[in-house]
Amino acid sequence: MAAPKKGRSGSAQSKPWRSLALILIAIVALTGGMFASGHTAPRLGIDLAGGTSITLKAKSGQESAINKTNLDTAVDIMERRVNGLGVSEAEVQTQGDRNIIVNIPKGTNSQQAREQVGTTAKLYFRPVLATEVTGSPATADPSPSASDSASKDSGTPTPSGSATPSGSSTPSSSATSQGRAVTDALKDSPSPSDSASASASESASPSASSSANDGSDAASKLQAQYATLNCADKAVRARTGDRAKPTEPTLACGKDSRGQWQKYILGAAEVAGTDVKKAQAVYDTQGAGGWKVTMNFTSAGSKKFADITGKLAQNQSPQNQFAIVLDGEVVSDPYVQQALTGGNAEISGSFDQTEAKNLANVLSYGALPLSFEEQSVTTVTAALGGEQLHAGLIAGAIGLALVVLYLVVYYRGLSLIAIASLLVSAILTYVVMSLLGPTIGFALNLPAVCGAIVAIGITADSFIVFFERIRDEIREGRSLRPSVERAWPRARRTILVSDFVSFLAAAVLFVVTVGKVQGFAFTLGLTTVFDVVVVFLFTKPLMTILARRKFFADGHSWSGLDPKRLGAKPPLRRARRVSAPVDPKEA
Repeated sequence: MAAPKKGRSGSAQSKPWRSLALILIAIVALTGGMFASGHTAPRLGIDLAGGTSITLKAKSGQESAINKTNLDTAVDIMERRVNGLGVSEAEVQTQGDRNIIVNIPKGTNSQQAREQVGTTAKLYFRPVLATEVTGSPATADPSPSASDSASKDSGTPTPSGSATPSGSSTPSSSATSQGRAVTDALKDSPSPSDSASASASESASPSASSSANDGSDAASKLQAQYATLNCADKAVRARTGDRAKPTEPTLACGKDSRGQWQKYILGAAEVAGTDVKKAQAVYDTQGAGGWKVTMNFTSAGSKKFADITGKLAQNQSPQNQFAIVLDGEVVSDPYVQQALTGGNAEISGSFDQTEAKNLANVLSYGALPLSFEEQSVTTVTAALGGEQLHAGLIAGAIGLALVVLYLVVYYRGLSLIAIASLLVSAILTYVVMSLLGPTIGFALNLPAVCGAIVAIGITADSFIVFFERIRDEIREGRSLRPSVERAWPRARRTILVSDFVSFLAAAVLFVVTVGKVQGFAFTLGLTTVFDVVVVFLFTKPLMTILARRKFFADGHSWSGLDPKRLGAKPPLRRARRVSAPVDPKEA
């Protein structure tokens, strides 16, 4: 039984080059990927590289609505909206009793994130009563059916195409269109005619009057405002629908696919943004329809959406449309052919990936408990961050130098193995952090640098455990090669337990904390994993190979494994006991 064990052990000892080749191939592949991606340095967070800081102030018709609960909810939603754009290390936190600070690190699309964060009013689905391009007459006799025409999404940005509405009783010019539904039930309406002959009252008056409970004065006032509304004026757009109640008709503005501003008369809100459970941008691989946005509604929202789409499907364009309104602006105005039941819907067309994701973000994260106004936007210079990074690097260099000095003085020749292992771990950490920037948006902040510095001690501790186990075996009188193989199982168990505890602590810290502290936890956990990889695939195989060299095997005084310096005792040998002569007994 002993011979097979010895054979298996000898076979394992004779192939340390395999492990070394594996980790070296991995390092070369990762390094090649880093240079191929063009990201040859880790991405820096706002505290090291600078960025943009946005201050938002809460506003509400009821002062009691501005409270800690609503502010915390808004922070959570804003953070998800910014992260939905791929912005990592963005900090969203409250300041005082009504302000929210958003810090966006340099190197990300801060303008796009600023637009998303600034658009923070409540989201509503409202029926369209009338619409036209600013400066042209209102839509008169709309198309009775739009099933054969490409459709249009109002919003920003909008891709373009062209289509001619079918079935119109009044001749109309071709309209540039954007987006169309692929569910055969949800479709975007064609662009309004530029040469329609009737006024807005013919298409809007009946619905507007019924929505206002036959309040002809209110309807007339709304129509008069609609007639003079100029959405091309930025100041006018800012005021339009600002104080509109969800239960009342209102005016709104939105861009068409040609970049022209359209004006709308919208009915009372039928579905709120809180009724949207989930919205996401997906690519249609089966129908070759390109990018589309899928919507899932809550149970209550499904019923509301089915009811309103069933009513709109019976109307003619544009009164078979519903507008998705965010902060008083129409971001999309799809039209309906039949009731949409089941709580699911799709909007698609000539979207690109960015446009589809923007619309999905608006639908997913548009509903906030409060409205906000932008107080200030400032750019944080990288000067202070550069000083902090410089100080962090100096601290890391000092810590590494002290560790190396200790290893050289105490372990002598063995320190070469430890230093080589630290170098391999550092290369892995640097390359992977550089790759994580473009892949998952990881950004290196100051706490993450601290985590990397702490990891130096954790990694060095693993080497010390292994070296001390080898020394213990030598002190028992064994030669180096058997000592390495006997010390490894016990050292391996200790290293795994120690690293598991460190990784568990990092994981818990990452889950229960927010902001920059998560950078520390993530880096600590990542380097702990690399410690296990390096010890198993580099340190142990390298030690096995060097144990065959005369410098270490003979216990040179500078090898760190000198039996005399370690106080090794020769193995105990049993001596034959000499029996003492026995005196004869007297008779």
